[in-house]
Formats: sequence, C-alpha cells, structure tokens
Amino acid sequence: MSACFLLLGAFGVFVGAGHSAVLSIRLGEGNRVACEKLLGQLVAFKLLFFFILPPLLFFNVDTVLGWYGGDKVSPGAFAAARSYLRLVVFSHLFSHLAFGFSAMMRAEGNAVNSMVCMIVGFGTNLILDPILIFGVDLPSLGIKLRPMGIEGAAWATNIAMFLSFAWAARYYLCGHSAVRFRFHRIGFHRGSMAKPVGIGLSPFLQQLMGALINLSLAAAFGYWAADSASATKQIASLGVFQSVLILVIMPILGTQQGLQPIFGYNWGARNFARVRDTFVLGFWITTALCVLASVIQTMPPLPKMVAGLFVDSANTSLLATAAHDLTVSNCMLWTISINVVATTYFQSIGHPRTAIWLSMLRQGVCLLPCIWVLPYVGSRTGFFTPELGIWLALPVSDVLCQLATLPPVFSHIRFLSRNSSASRT
Repeated sequence: MSACFLLLGAFGVFVGAGHSAVLSIRLGEGNRVACEKLLGQLVAFKLLFFFILPPLLFFNVDTVLGWYGGDKVSPGAFAAARSYLRLVVFSHLFSHLAFGFSAMMRAEGNAVNSMVCMIVGFGTNLILDPILIFGVDLPSLGIKLRPMGIEGAAWATNIAMFLSFAWAARYYLCGHSAVRFRFHRIGFHRGSMAKPVGIGLSPFLQQLMGALINLSLAAAFGYWAADSASATKQIASLGVFQSVLILVIMPILGTQQGLQPIFGYNWGARNFARVRDTFVLGFWITTALCVLASVIQTMPPLPKMVAGLFVDSANTSLLATAAHDLTVSNCMLWTISINVVATTYFQSIGHPRTAIWLSMLRQGVCLLPCIWVLPYVGSRTGFFTPELGIWLALPVSDVLCQLATLPPVFSHIRFLSRNSSASRT
C-alpha cells in the first residue's frame, strides 16, 4: 500500500513543489498578481488529478496491488489492503489540497501555519487510529464503539485528511495569507504553467522512481532469493528498511522544505549573497542529519534496537536479518547531503532541467541498474550472495550519485560567489 500512496503522492508533489517554488520567486520579485494565479492554478491541478487518478485506482485496485507484490501475500492481507485503499482513495483530494496549501504557506514564509496544518492531520490520525481500529468500551460514560479493524484505520485517515484541509482552507479564505485566494483565479493560466510544471517534474519523477525502486527491490528479492522462505524474510526486512527510512528521512525533508522559500525568495530578489549563505548553512545542517541517520542505522547495537521497533523480539531470525540489512544499506547514507541540498536549490531557483537530472540521479541512473547488476555479479563471482548484492546497491548508488552531483554544484557556487558582492550593495 505504501507504494500506491507513493504513486498518488507523486502527483501531489508535482503540483505543490513546482507552484510553491515559483511562488517564492514571484514574491521576491513583488509580483502579487502572478502569486494569486499560481495559488488558483494549484487548486485547478488538484481538482483535475482528483477526477482522473482516484477512479483509475479504485476500479483497478487489484491490478495495482498485484504490481506491488499483492500476489505474494496471504488472501487476508490482500483483502485488507484492497478494502483500505478503496475507502481512502477518494478522500485523497483533501490530503492533496492540504499538502498543496501547506507548501504555499511555507513558500510565503508562514512556516508555523504550514506546520500546524500537517500536525492537525497527523495528530488526528494518531488519536483516531487506535479508537476506530480497536473500539472503545467505557460503560461508566455510556460510550461503546465496536472495533472496525482495517476499515477504522481508513476512516481515521479520511477524517484526518479532511481536518487538515479545513485548517488550510480557513487560513486562505479568512484572509490571513500574504497571497490572497480568489475563486476567479482558479484555472489554468498560460503564462504561469511552464515553470511550475517544469520544476514540479523533478520531485514528481523522484517519487515515481521511489515507487519503482520499491517494486524492483521486492521483485529482485523474489528472483534472487534461494527459496520462498528466504524471499519472504528479505521482503519483510525490506519493509523494516522502508519504515525506518521514513522516520530518519523526515528531518532531512523538513530541512529541504525550510530551505526552499529562502532560496526562491532571495533568488527572485537577486540577493545572491544570502542564497550562497543559505546553501552553505543548508549543506552543513543536512550533512549533520545524514550522519546522524547513518549512525542510528549502522553503529551496533543501534540497528538491532531500531529493527526491534518493527519486528517481534521473539522472531530472532528476522530481527538479526533486518539489523544486518539496515547496516549494509545505510553505511554510506552520510554522503547524500550534497545531492539533497543541490536538488532543493535548483528546484527553488527555477532550473528544472538540472533539478530533474539530480533528482533522478540516485534512484534512476545509479540505484536501479545496481539492484539487478550487483546480485548477478555476486552469483557469478561468489564474492557475496545475490541478496547481499541487492542491499549493496544502496550504498554504491549513494557514492556514485554524490560524485556526479559535484560539478553542477561547484559551478553554481562560483556563480553565487562572483555575484555576492554586487547583491550586498
């Protein structure tokens, strides 16, 4: 199911990231009319995708789940995933609007309201999940709610999505925003489409490639594993890896989102000195976070402790496998900071081609071929097992990606340095 949400989310960031990046630039230029058009166009794109994507997923849910390994799980698990997706798929309109408005809030410099918008959704989901899944029985208060299981989880998500959207809509409809929301601006504006779409392609392709990587990793383990029991264990370990990755990558993504409006606004205002200073500061912050994420997943006994959050302690075999795989796959995670900051930088200043290249570099150009080449090399040479070769694809691609990121970064740092003195005056 996570891969399905990555697929839907890819279209969300395609709109939100592109429009918010251009909004920051236009605010720096002082072009308020263009900002209002961008906000209205964001809503129009969200509505367009709503009428296309959810129906496609709803009526083809079995096929989509099959793409992501649905045929390898038990019938009960497959039925639960199908039920959950069909209940939440249409409410993703509220989620996408909330995330889009939140990105625009950050772009105009209101990080607090953007944060609250997300907290409302996540907090509501966190509270309602156990209540609706397991039910409530409080005779003293006359409260009794039957357990709803997977349907309860779906309805908790639906309610959380709507409340998050309601908070964001209130912010714009009550006139608290720096950019006014006007209903007559909802639509597609010819002069405001090219750059947001171009910039949005970078995170869109990155997230789309993330879904493809998840599919490829699961398929590779199914193909190269010695037997079905080994494949099941490796795919379970992959689930642990993906869950831990979400936790450790969140601070890094938060830093990216914080850098974006500063890059965009100051680039639009031609304050290149501040753009350069922000790049350097963002690099060091991101590097510290990447080093911390790498240490948590590679330094004993931390990998086993982290894996234990997602694996039953009684399942010692899976726990050991997951801890080992976390260590191997994240041993070079500390190197990715330059690519992360560079991708954000080029998205924010309106250089979509470079941003697309950098965002596709790690997953599409480096990681995807390694997933299939390295296990083949291991099977032929005997230096390592094919399963280990699949996990080794991650650190190998991390290093290759960073080396390829350096030339465009150094080129732009020199440009910013040359123009910094002029922007200060």
